[in-house]
Amino acid sequence: MSGSQMAEPSYRVQAFNSATHSENRMHDDAVAQKYGFSGGLVPGVDVFAYMVHVPVAKWGRAFLERGLMEVRFAKPVYDGETVVVTSEPSDDGLAIALNGSDVRAAGSASLPDAPPPISVGDYPETAPVAVRGPVDLRSYQVGKWLGTAPRSWPGQSGADYRAEVRETDPIYAREGLVHPGMVQRVMNRVLMENALLGPWIHLGSRMQMLSTAACDEELVARARVTANYEKKGNRFVEVDAVVVANGRKLIAHCQHIAIYQLRERAA
Repeated sequence: MSGSQMAEPSYRVQAFNSATHSENRMHDDAVAQKYGFSGGLVPGVDVFAYMVHVPVAKWGRAFLERGLMEVRFAKPVYDGETVVVTSEPSDDGLAIALNGSDVRAAGSASLPDAPPPISVGDYPETAPVAVRGPVDLRSYQVGKWLGTAPRSWPGQSGADYRAEVRETDPIYAREGLVHPGMVQRVMNRVLMENALLGPWIHLGSRMQMLSTAACDEELVARARVTANYEKKGNRFVEVDAVVVANGRKLIAHCQHIAIYQLRERAA
C-alpha cells in the first residue's frame, strides 16, 4: 500500500442484538440455532449502522446529504462480540469491512459531487397491506409495489436508537438528524409490514443519500419488488425503493436484498 493509500482510522464496537424481541425470530438464540447459527443474529441494519459511522466521520454532514454506501453481509455478528470497522482509500472513496474473528461484512462508501436526479413521482405512494397474510410467492411478486407505515424518531427515541447501535458521533443529536441506520430500519419494514414472515435474513443494501431528515419528520418507504427467486432451497427477494419524509422530501434511494424464506438446517 502506497503512502497515498494508507488505511483510515478504524472504529471498534461491541455489538448489541437490539432485536431479541423482534417478530423476526432469527434474532432469537434458540430459533437461529435451528438454522445452523451459534445464536441470534445482530440485525443487518444495525451492522450497516456500525459501518456507516466511518464515512460520516470522514465526510460529516455532506455524507448524510449525498453519500453512497453499499454493504453485503458475509457472516453473522453476534451479541457481545467486539467488531472493528476498517477502511482504506479506493478509487472512488473508501473500501470498508467489518471484522470479528474474520470478515463479517464488506462494502464501499463514496461522496458523489451531487446526488443523482430521482423523481418522487416515479415511486407511487403505497400503504402496507391492511391485513398481513402468511408469506408466499405472491407476497413479493416482481413488479409489486410495497409501502410502510410512517415512522419518526423524535426526542428520546432518537437517543435510544443511537444507544442501541452504539453511535458516538455527536452530529445527530447536535443537528437533530436521522441516523442512516434508521433509514435502513424503514427498509426492513417494507418486508415485515406486507407479509407474516418466519425467520428471515437481510443480506445486503445499497443506499444513496439524497438529503438529511430531521428526527421529527415521518419517514415511509415506497418500494418495488425487482427480483424473487430460489437458490439452494432458500427464497430471495430484492426491492428498489425511495425513503420519503413527510410525503414529499426524498431522503434516500435504496436497494435491499434478503432471504425471506429459509431452508431449515440441523444445528
